Order: sequence, then C-alpha cells, then structure tokens
Amino acid sequence: MPLFKIILFCFVSLLSYASIASGDQEFLAPDEAFKLSVKSVATNQILLTWEIAQGYYLYSKHIKIDSKTDEVQALTPTFPVGESKHDANFGDVIIYRNTLQIPVSFQASTTVSVIKLEVRYQGCADKGICYPPQKKSFEVSLSAPTPIVRSNPLDFLVKKLPNFTLKASQEPLLLPEQAFKFFAVVKDSKTLHVNWGIASGYYLYREKIQLKLINKTADKLGAYSIPQGTSKQDEVFGRVQIFHDEIGFDVPLIRTNNLEQIIILEANYQGCADRGVCYPPMTKVIELKLPIADQNVSLDNSSLNDLSEQDQIVRSLHHDSLAMILLSFFGFGLLLSMTPCIFPMIPILSGIIVGHGNRITTLRAFFLSLSYVGASAFTYTIFGILAALFGHNLQTTFQQPWIIGLFSSIFVLLSLSMFGFYDIELPNSLKTKLHNSSVKHQDGSLWGAAIMGALSSLIVGPCVAAPLAGALIFIGQSGSALVGGSALFAMGMGMGMPLLLLGASAGRLLPKAGTWLYSIKAVFGVLMLAVAVWMLSRILSPTITMLLWSILLIIPAIYLNAIDTLPETSSGWRKLWKGVGLIMLAYGLLLLIGVSLGNDNPLKPLEGFRSRSAQTEEEGLVFEKVTSISTLEARLQQASANHQPVMLDFYADWCVSCKELEAITFTDSGVKQALKGFVLLQADVTANSENDKALLAKFQLIGPPAILFFGDNKVEKSTSRVIGYQNPETFIRTIQGLFL
Repeated sequence: MPLFKIILFCFVSLLSYASIASGDQEFLAPDEAFKLSVKSVATNQILLTWEIAQGYYLYSKHIKIDSKTDEVQALTPTFPVGESKHDANFGDVIIYRNTLQIPVSFQASTTVSVIKLEVRYQGCADKGICYPPQKKSFEVSLSAPTPIVRSNPLDFLVKKLPNFTLKASQEPLLLPEQAFKFFAVVKDSKTLHVNWGIASGYYLYREKIQLKLINKTADKLGAYSIPQGTSKQDEVFGRVQIFHDEIGFDVPLIRTNNLEQIIILEANYQGCADRGVCYPPMTKVIELKLPIADQNVSLDNSSLNDLSEQDQIVRSLHHDSLAMILLSFFGFGLLLSMTPCIFPMIPILSGIIVGHGNRITTLRAFFLSLSYVGASAFTYTIFGILAALFGHNLQTTFQQPWIIGLFSSIFVLLSLSMFGFYDIELPNSLKTKLHNSSVKHQDGSLWGAAIMGALSSLIVGPCVAAPLAGALIFIGQSGSALVGGSALFAMGMGMGMPLLLLGASAGRLLPKAGTWLYSIKAVFGVLMLAVAVWMLSRILSPTITMLLWSILLIIPAIYLNAIDTLPETSSGWRKLWKGVGLIMLAYGLLLLIGVSLGNDNPLKPLEGFRSRSAQTEEEGLVFEKVTSISTLEARLQQASANHQPVMLDFYADWCVSCKELEAITFTDSGVKQALKGFVLLQADVTANSENDKALLAKFQLIGPPAILFFGDNKVEKSTSRVIGYQNPETFIRTIQGLFL
C-alpha cells in the first residue's frame, strides 16, 4: 500500500479515537469493543480469545503474537476461517466478528512456568470508524501437563478450535496421510504421473505443491504445469487456489542415463480441513523404477542436443519417415565404408571375381559383387535383429578361435589356388574336397559369392558404430524389426558401395587372357593371405603375428624379382614391380629384426632403437582392467570417494575400431592431457565370457568399441557415450563436453 494511504489511515484513526475519547458514546472504547483474554491450556499451548462487540470486527492480517520470554521459541498460531471483506484502506481482507479464538503452540524448556506475550491487533466499527493498532502484554502461567487419552493426535487441537463444539455426530479429523493420499507412478520412461486423493471436507493448496528428485542422480524433473484450482481468500496466505477431491498431473523427466534405474521422488504439500484446521507442511517420499529410456518422446531442440549420437539416431527412427530413415542409414553406411572394417572385404570379393578368370564380363562381375554385398547386408540385418531382440551380439560368437582359424584356412586355400598350387598331383579325394569347400566359393557362382558375403559380414568385420547401436536400441525398445531391419539393410548396402563399384569396373579393368591374368591372380593370392594373417592376429600372440607379416612380405618380394638382376631390356612395368618387391623385402626384413628385438608392433618394428623419452611420448593410455560387475562397482565407489571421474573402455582383440582407438586416439598427447585426473578402466571382452556378457548387458551394449564416462558421483554421463571410433580431435571435444 502506498505510504500516503498509510499516513491517511493513521490520521483518520487518530481523529476517530479522539472523537471517542472526547465523550462521543456512539462508539465503544477499544478494550470494550475487543475484549482480549489469554489462558494456558497445556504446557506447550495457550489460547487467545477476543470477545468482539456487535457491529465491530478485527483484521486477521493485523494480529501479531510475539514471545518476550527467551526460553520460548517457535510460536505457531492457528487462525480459523474468517469472513472476506473489501476494505477501503487495505483492499480484500479477512475479518473476524463475535468470538475469535486462536490456539498458539510453542516450544519451551521444562523449567519455564510463565510465558510473557505481546499481542498486537487492530479493528474497526461497521459505521466506518477504525481504531489505531492496539498492543497488550500478558504474563501467562503455564498449566501442568494433563494426560489426554485420544485416538487421534489432532483431537485436542480440534476441541480448542474457535466456534467449534465437538458433537457426537461429528467425526475426528483425519490423519494427514488419510486426508491427502499421495501417490506417483511411472507413465513412461520419461514421464511421471502424480496424484493426490483428497478426502471430503478437506482441500489442498496449489501454491504449496513442490516436487523434486532427492537421490544422487544426474536426472532431474522437467518443467511441470499444475492445473488451476478454485480461488479462495485465505486468512493466512491471502488469495490462493485450492483443490478438493482430487488433483493429478504429468511431470516430465530429463534423463541423462537411459538405463533402467531407481529414482526417489519427494513431494511437499500442505492442506486444510474445511472446518478450519490447517495441517503443517507435509512431505512424502516415493521410490520409482524407471525403465530403459524410450526415445519415443517429443524433445525440443535443446534436449535433442543433450542426447548421445546413438540416442539421436534412435529418435530419428521413431519420428522420421521410412524413406528418410533408409536414406539416412544408407548415408551412414557410405561413411562406414571408409573405415578399416570394410577394407578386408575388398581382396575377398576381388579374389572371387579374379577367380572367374578370363570368362568375366562387366555385367557378370557386377552381379557377383551384388550377390556378395546383398548377402552380407542381409546377414548383417538378420543377425542385428536377433542381437537386438535377444540382447546378444552374435557376431562376437563367431570370434571364437576355432572359427577364426577355420575361416583363415579357407583364405589360405583360396590363395593357394590363386598361385596354381592345385596343379600338383594330390589324392583325388583331397583334391575334390578342396574344390568343393574352397575353390567352389570363388569360381564365379552367385551362390558362392553370397556365401562368402554372409560369412564375411559375421567374421571379417564385426564393427560396432553409433548407427548400428542406434538401430539395435530402437529394435529392442519398440520390437519393430521391420523399420530397424530396413535401416540395417540400407546401411549394409551403403557399406558395400565400394565393393559394387569394384565389381562394376572389374570387367573392364581385368585382362581377358595372357600372362597378365596369372600375375593378377598372384597379387590377389597375396592379399588373401594378408586377410588370413589379419584374422589370425585376433587369436595369435603379437610376436607370432609380426613374424607372419614379415614372411608375407619377404616371400612375394622374391617372386617380384627383388633380389634378381633385371635385363637392360626390361619393360617399365617390370622395373616398377621390382621396386615394389624391394620395398616389401626391406620392410619384411625390418619386421624380422623387430621380432628379434622383442617388439610386437608391425608399425613400429625398430621401437627399441629410439630414445626412452620418445617411446614414452608415443605410448598409449595405461588402463586398469575390470573383469566383472562387482570389480567395476568397487572401483567406481573408490573413485567417487576420491572425487575422480572415470572412463571405462570396452575393448576386444578382434575389434578393428578398438585397435584404431588404441593406436591413434589414445596415443595423442592432447587426449592424454584431457584425461589427466581420470581413472582409466578397461573391460577386455575378447573372450566373450559370462562376465564379459554381463558387463555389456549392464550398459545395454552390443559389443566394443564403447567408451563410457562416469562423474565423481558414480553416475554415467550417457549423453557423452562414445560408440565406435573417434579421432583425437573429436574425442577431446567429447571429454570437454563432460564438464559443460
């Protein structure tokens, strides 16, 4: 209220009071108009009673009760329901007439026997005269405690309510949890529904409803909207909105962890009974189990930016049209075709085409490629759907040592046929088996190409990338194998595009006849052996693998005349091949020297000759191994106690992208600096044991590579989860985004 109004009101009040004091008997004196008495009704409660004369009233908002005894704290008055009135000076107010009783509870030490009170109040006469504020002081002797037997702890307070006499026909007040029954349920993975059942004769304040999550989680409640209630002028809180009978509404969740988890919801609220009793603020805590995050929830642009890459892909699968989904995943496949996962398939398909000999045509080569790529994409799709529905990546099953060894043997047999070794007289039975089991697969038949394509997709390149993870998450959540499978097939065809281009051009580039054809077959024979060694590196020790690489380089170099003297009349092509042979021979010898030095990295065969400081600079990250869920949780607990963030790397020897991360990203000095202070953990799932499967299942992973980050509260920052390979620059940005 403006200051001038307050001054004017006080001036009018003084004039009015002066008129009363001068003998005008039309108005009562303040003590006669408002007779105040105070008495003790318990050791911790007193009762203030005003007997208000007819034609007079008191303002609710001007009643103030203060303790002047130091040992007494927390005076809590309970105001009854009053009468609404529009006042010329104060606007809409609550007033009291006739009899006003206000019970006041307080806290005091047991030694206090007398309480000193100061009570202020102000009232008016209906005829327009308002009294100045009144102030009274009281000394009240506290009553001795009297045992009270009651079934309801609120009965005593009810008996002391103003204008209320407890009759046999009236029921006692309900307990708070009976008057206001609160419950909450999980509507979906990103929405809660809260509800209050309000007993008849009771109401809940809209303004007092507050919700929050109290467990240590990065998840939080989104902005929620409470429905409008019934307007009420409350003597304590002013103009408010209240609810009778029932109130319920949805509460959105902003999730940073898409895993199944438990959250703890705290609800704060306050309500009253219509008869004039108000309950103290109430708190209710409920545990709720959230399912795996369903991405089929509308998100605004800001929340979309908070999603991880695979979660954004899941969202697009839920909301985009089928045509857009297929186009997007075909584009993802084109990008993945540039990764090392696809490179081993090039010599395989090339060997199939070259094995057809001079009978190959451009159209025939294209159909062979299409058969190979189509079968690979189809197998990729079928096994991807099975992995999503049953929670197990079947590609990892085909990484067993005996399967790798068998498939590598097939490539060795194929390469030997390229070199013409099958012209050697062998037993007919063995020769027949060789032709039936291996040569048949590269003799130009479409079925043979399809078989090799299917096997290649399972064994050669078991890569996990964000698009694959997103498609599998979508299938697992929705059960829609049609959309998810179509997306996987489109991605498989995109990944096979370089192979289709190879097939379309092979018919024109390959020689039709002559000795060139034998040279080309020998080259692809060497490439077949390279694929075999590359696959065996998953199950053999690095030293043996490095020895095999050196042999593979040295022996073909001899056939390329690396150590022979060429005639002066040799053609340019022959000299070129001799140069290639010399390079292969030199590098092969370096690998042999590296093996003798105890090195096992084919890319750094002479590592022992470098200075120690240079070696340390190029070393990768040093991880602490975790082998089970229990050891992981124990290590996370320890890191949390030390307030350290954690990086968990899922790795496997047969994972191509894992090797890329290890050799390129984790050796980068910027990455090492960004991870300074992190606890570095690694789960090696090469063996695909039960513990390995449990670790992958705990985080809904289909396989490596996957990198997870945890804050110092042990909660995963799932929006920064890395699936697949990231170069050092991108990986550093990912780490920096953890702290934004």
